Amino acid sequence: MERKFHYGWIVIFMGLITTVAAHGFGRMAYTLLLPAMKDGLHFDYTQLGLLGTGNFIGYLSMAIIGGFLAARFGTRTVIALALVLMGMTMILTGLAESFKFAFAMRLMTGLGNGAAYVPAMALGSAWFAVKKRGFATGIVSGGIGLGMFLSGVIVPFILKSYQTDGWRYSWYILGTLVLMVAVIVFIFLRNQPADKGLLPVGQEKKEETPAAQAQGKVSSLDWGKVYKMKALWFLGVVYFFYGMSYIIYVVFFAAYLVKEMGHTQAWAGGLWATAGGLSIFCGVIWGSISDRIGRGKGSAFAYLVLGLSYLVFALAKADTGFYISAFLFGLTAWSIPTIMAATAGDFVGPRLAPAGLGFITLFFGIGQSLGPALGGYLADMSQSFTLPFLVAGGISLCGMVFSLYLKKPVQNINQDV
Repeated sequence: MERKFHYGWIVIFMGLITTVAAHGFGRMAYTLLLPAMKDGLHFDYTQLGLLGTGNFIGYLSMAIIGGFLAARFGTRTVIALALVLMGMTMILTGLAESFKFAFAMRLMTGLGNGAAYVPAMALGSAWFAVKKRGFATGIVSGGIGLGMFLSGVIVPFILKSYQTDGWRYSWYILGTLVLMVAVIVFIFLRNQPADKGLLPVGQEKKEETPAAQAQGKVSSLDWGKVYKMKALWFLGVVYFFYGMSYIIYVVFFAAYLVKEMGHTQAWAGGLWATAGGLSIFCGVIWGSISDRIGRGKGSAFAYLVLGLSYLVFALAKADTGFYISAFLFGLTAWSIPTIMAATAGDFVGPRLAPAGLGFITLFFGIGQSLGPALGGYLADMSQSFTLPFLVAGGISLCGMVFSLYLKKPVQNINQDV
């Protein structure tokens, strides 16, 4: 019986295509569309940064709520509805003629993004045993890189094909793809192994691990205990540094290469696709690393590599430097979300994993909301993207230092729950 194909792998694949749609298409594509939207709508970088901030305010608003809703009403329903909202508002973004309308649509897309992404990233905690949790979560986060790669291939082609209105058709097509994913996920996703009469992947018998024991203490979904866990608060602070730093790099990546460094949209898209292709497996790699050396050390190492990527991008103003930066970023792009999701699952157990991840995502979302506006302001003020990327590098190195002080999850479960 142990040799049979486990339905948990189908669930994890559903999580992967959810992150392709939610993060890859709904968020990462904006990086490549930003220069074309600037020309088409005549926005400045502060306004474009605010569009990013609007998206992340929506993400922040639903990330924590979406996690709790998934814990209460089921991951399947929440993710499917969230993707429908995303797809519809992405299509409507293509109809934008004013800043207010574009901001509203990006805000609503962010609402769907948060409600879809957080429960998807918690699937590994629900369907896999503790020793395989980082690996499984890494597979889900690989969808971000895959979506990033696909957007790097699809978007430049659409922009070239439709010229001035290319950014509009990009949103139409990407939104339609997200709606298709919503249907697939609703058909195949299941909330927990018990729905199929199964145990989590890698768990051979019904033994309670420390995380499971902790889960039993909150089986009534006493969400107050999630808020009271000091370890989760600190974990959220660690996650904040990632949200604020990586988003500056991601949002202004193509604008820097096209508008400041003089590269074509196709060249920037190709480099973006390269970074995305490299990042497809980074979640699996870093999740596995954290399974072996510990979440804190794994997070610190990942932050170091990310920080170097941002600093190289800012200072090495040549193609070689851009390739090195993209290579480093691709290797570690989704490492922190993977490790944070696995750690949150370690703390609160499988059933409350979406709620725990939603809570720390609040901190991540705050950083992610501040980053684009800060980056856009610094770019307008200095008339260069060098300063924003330097700031992103410094913030990432702060995350490295804080990661070194992460405590072991089991100690915190016993102490706080």
